[in-house]
Amino acid sequence: MKKNKIIVLLVAFLFTGSFLLGQATEKKDISLEDIWLYYKFLPGFPDGFNWMKDDDFYTKFDEGKIVKVSIKDPSKKEDILDTGSLQDPDTKELLESNSYAFSKDESMVLLKSKIEKIYRYSSKEVCHVYDRKSKKVTKIHGGEQISFATFSHDASKLAYIYQNNLYVYDFTSEKQIIVTKDGRFNEIINGGTDWVYEEEFSFARAFFWSADSKKLAYYRFDESKVKMFSMAMYGSLYPESYDFKYPKAGEENSVVELYIYHMVGGKNVKVDLGTQTDQYIPRVKWTKDPDKLAVMRMNRLQNNMDLLLVEAGTGSSQVILTEQEESYIDEITDKKWIFLDNGFEFLWQSEMDGHNHVYLYGLDGKRIRKITSGNWSVTDISAVDEAKGILYYMSSEEAPTERHLYRITLEGKKKKKLTEQSGWHDVEFSSGNSYFMDSYSMVNDPGKSVLYTNKGKKMDVLEDNERLRTSMGKYNLSTLDFFSFKTSEDVELEGWMLKPPDFDSQKKYPVLMYVYGGPGSQTVKDQFGGLNYFWHQMLAEQGYIVISVDGRGTGGRGEDFKKATYGQLGKYEAIDQIETAKYIGRLDYVDKGRIGIWGWSFGGYMTSLVMTKGEGLFKMGIAVAPVTSWRYYDTIYTERYLKTPQLNPSGYDDNSPIEFAQDLKGNYLVVHGTADDNVHFQNSMEWVDALVKANKQFDMAFYPNKNHGIYGGVTRFHLYRKMTDYILENL
Repeated sequence: MKKNKIIVLLVAFLFTGSFLLGQATEKKDISLEDIWLYYKFLPGFPDGFNWMKDDDFYTKFDEGKIVKVSIKDPSKKEDILDTGSLQDPDTKELLESNSYAFSKDESMVLLKSKIEKIYRYSSKEVCHVYDRKSKKVTKIHGGEQISFATFSHDASKLAYIYQNNLYVYDFTSEKQIIVTKDGRFNEIINGGTDWVYEEEFSFARAFFWSADSKKLAYYRFDESKVKMFSMAMYGSLYPESYDFKYPKAGEENSVVELYIYHMVGGKNVKVDLGTQTDQYIPRVKWTKDPDKLAVMRMNRLQNNMDLLLVEAGTGSSQVILTEQEESYIDEITDKKWIFLDNGFEFLWQSEMDGHNHVYLYGLDGKRIRKITSGNWSVTDISAVDEAKGILYYMSSEEAPTERHLYRITLEGKKKKKLTEQSGWHDVEFSSGNSYFMDSYSMVNDPGKSVLYTNKGKKMDVLEDNERLRTSMGKYNLSTLDFFSFKTSEDVELEGWMLKPPDFDSQKKYPVLMYVYGGPGSQTVKDQFGGLNYFWHQMLAEQGYIVISVDGRGTGGRGEDFKKATYGQLGKYEAIDQIETAKYIGRLDYVDKGRIGIWGWSFGGYMTSLVMTKGEGLFKMGIAVAPVTSWRYYDTIYTERYLKTPQLNPSGYDDNSPIEFAQDLKGNYLVVHGTADDNVHFQNSMEWVDALVKANKQFDMAFYPNKNHGIYGGVTRFHLYRKMTDYILENL
């Protein structure tokens, strides 16, 4: 009896111990507070990383200091500047700078404080310059907020914008040079871009130093004839109106001119851009010859581009290269063209063969050779080592869902892949191209930031994200998997799927589809998805399957797939999301009566469109900041894909949700910020008006004074609580 009792007690102890151990290791579910209040899942990146001109060193922020670090021996560090100890020369207040930039020779450091964001890329801030040799701090423009402060190449001057005018501060004479005087808000912009250029051509600073630091090329925008858009800003007894120039599809654009200011003599030379004024100048760049400026000139429909070569002394120009497309010319970035140090050749990216590739041209406009080729696209030129004749570039060659770094000779030979880890890589080369920093991630892993030699040898890990990885291990996460299927039109589409952690193939699950779908975009990438990844995980924990599929019009699969939507934006994109719902509804473990969809911006447009054209397939939809008619959106983006409303009215109306309000089916929530300068609140107001006239029930949530991102304070938490509750109640 005694022996048996001991055995029973031992078994009980072991069982209890196992149970307690299970409790100790039980994984947690994610909460909205974890994601959007406490931000527990933010990946890390090197803070303030900056390459030095000496290839073997870089700088970074370290406890308020700018620290110089040796790549070959990371333990060797040198304090460059304690930004927190610097004082304003007049007020003696500490600068509290959280942004810095070196001059090219690294003798000067530009420090920014009191940064105020304007639009997507623009901001204004108080700027000070620290002279590393004299230890002197110079306050720029009397401490007023300025924009785009940029050193000349020889560090003798600093150009910047104040109240739409271009200024230069000369450090030698300690005097300010006023380059322009006619700048006026909502009329004339000198040295900066208007709203639509900033948003759609992705640059805001519109002045450029020549290599000899003796000339400044700058844009002048006359937006006086562009129609005004007004947004009510709430918070006072009588709401204030914020008015700015926004050219909607088919309406007048700014008239753009280019000038070259000569520092010696103070002469302003106007550049000859031709007789046409209803056109675009999407990029300007100095060649290696300080007397020659290169200019991209594009027609309004964006299917014809000329490359002009300009004489700086006279402003005279000649066309050296013309590129044409039946649809539109894409991939307008700073890396579309790179002028070589030899002074007579340049690299040019083009989709002329159906995929984006790199070509070598002479300054006479004659093509010398095609450097890259294949049924895949170059997505970025990372670096050019002209001395060794090497081109480094990123491409989708491995898979449309991945991005990798390759090297190839400028002769187009000896191609080699340099990134071995699967996933999505983003690289930045050192000044002399000896090293690169690779920030990469995978769809289920936050990845790392690692230093490599230009031959791919690992040198140092700058950020391993182990803290986040360990934290993720404590939660009840599922693995996001890729899949593909063919539509009824025999179009193969790629997607990802996230199933509940306790998935049982014998059960039926509701499905939430996540969509963006804009031209050239991708949601289906082997790249960590940020905070939305964790929100989708939270929904999976609560019993939902979450999926996303890239339809026609998206990127990574060549020109034909991307440009299939030309002239009828929304048609094929909506068809492919509807086909996705049909496909997913046929799976044994899916409840086809409970399929929902959500998206933001273009994704909000897609959500609204399929809720009207989706034949009742979608039980629920959430559209955040949706475009509801392309007639309300800007000229550059909309006309690129649809031409103007005057030329293609059906392309604007045949796939506008507003035109199909009577067909809305399912539970529908529309969300918008009232101060959205991008997709105007007007879109949702006109949409709501159409739904009311059609006697359709819907739900809405509007955020006063919030822009397209709908953030600030607890706003994001509130928004995602609203969306989560809506999904739980209606799906």
